[in-house]
Amino acid sequence: MSHTQIGLGLAAIGRPQYINLRQETDPDKSEAFYRKRAFTILSFAYDHGIRHFDTAPSYGKGEEYLQQWYRNNPFKDLSLSTKWGYTYVANWDLGYSKPHEIKEHSKNKLKEQWEVSKHLLPALKTYQIHSATFESGVLENREVLQELNNIKNKTGLKIGLSTSGIQQNEILKYASQIRIDGELLFESFQVTYNLLELSTHEMLTALIEKGKTIIIKEALANGRVFRNEGYGHYSELVTLMENLSEKYKVSVDAIGLRFVMDHLEPALVLSGASTKIQLEQNLKALKFKLQPQELDQLKRYAVDSDFYWNERKNLEWN
Repeated sequence: MSHTQIGLGLAAIGRPQYINLRQETDPDKSEAFYRKRAFTILSFAYDHGIRHFDTAPSYGKGEEYLQQWYRNNPFKDLSLSTKWGYTYVANWDLGYSKPHEIKEHSKNKLKEQWEVSKHLLPALKTYQIHSATFESGVLENREVLQELNNIKNKTGLKIGLSTSGIQQNEILKYASQIRIDGELLFESFQVTYNLLELSTHEMLTALIEKGKTIIIKEALANGRVFRNEGYGHYSELVTLMENLSEKYKVSVDAIGLRFVMDHLEPALVLSGASTKIQLEQNLKALKFKLQPQELDQLKRYAVDSDFYWNERKNLEWN
């Protein structure tokens, strides 16, 4: 079996709208419902062996929920990660038509959000730049990089970043070489990687060989690996995944997660589950292993990176 662990990402748990084709309709969109459900899922996840939880200030109330749950459940074996650089601005407005989150990779935003995120210590183990890009200038901002290094030296945290978009490879290559005071700054990289988007495979493999922590997000391609009206161009892949799910007696979710685990073997794959049932299905990925020929069959359905990201850009918040 792969050494990969499954963690839980809070992106779909901490806010009432998220980019995901498969998200079921919630019976209640109130903040009170989401808070109660978040605590239930976090405890359920811990009871079922999950020890890594990933959040961000832009995940609605996700970071707040995790802090409150952790305060009431100060388990010593937790490994939490959070990010800085985006602010959630939709404010639980279900009809919000503007971007739900605003990016700001400034030193002031880093210091502002760190003042909140640091309350996750000592369980907080990884602190990440949220969606680092060349356009934001964050990877060349020596003040920001020095401040991250100061946090690293003061707390012992791993400093990391998350990536999205067609430049993931270039960002990973550039960031992995950044040094502050003679030492490599980034030790953790959270990357979008799944059956459809495999463009970073060689780069991630090289980083794993160098001992870097790789965290995979969006392993189910925001629901595009499930049977969906309007996405018939993935029908052959979906049929193959459904056949494999019958063979291994698991859900399609588990096939998608297991593919990442067996094909790449990262440290962590994040489940994006928002219900206990979804999480139970995701965790079944730990109970079997895909055969080499099955991996070969599945990876043939990867699409061009430009196509993948242009399609994702057009997905709606629901």
